[in-house]
Amino acid sequence: MAKVELKQPIVQEISEMLEGAQSAVLVNYRGITVDMDTQLRKELREAGITYKVYKNTLVKLAVKGTPFEELTKDLEGPTAIAVSKTDATAPARIVAKYVKLVEPFTMKSGVVEGNYYDEKGITAIASVPSREELLSKLLGSLQSPIANFARVMQQIAEKDAPAEA
Repeated sequence: MAKVELKQPIVQEISEMLEGAQSAVLVNYRGITVDMDTQLRKELREAGITYKVYKNTLVKLAVKGTPFEELTKDLEGPTAIAVSKTDATAPARIVAKYVKLVEPFTMKSGVVEGNYYDEKGITAIASVPSREELLSKLLGSLQSPIANFARVMQQIAEKDAPAEA
């Protein structure tokens, strides 16, 4: 069997993983301990993120002609890829926690909702809260004035109500 035939299923697997993905982040996994890597993988898995290590040449073949094609310029050295189909900022947010703990462990770049970001850009994206957090903050800020208004109206009603004998 030729080498190309052996590589084709892996390239297909990568392509399927990226199909419909909202984001992909390239990670230089150098320097991370086995324990920390296990914790990272567990946290990513719980968030519904696929995190795998592939040969750079196979990733280059898989991303050719896709919105993730710009990642090819950062595919050098030890590289892992974290892919999310549901939360665009989750891979960067979770990986960023571990980047702070382990010195040579870094994010190389990423594509979020079709836009390429270098290391600085993807680090900035990591600070963006999740969609659910943003919605809950918005709901809280909308709800607060309404609750205050309701309390004021209740106090006015109680003050104007005739005292019971």
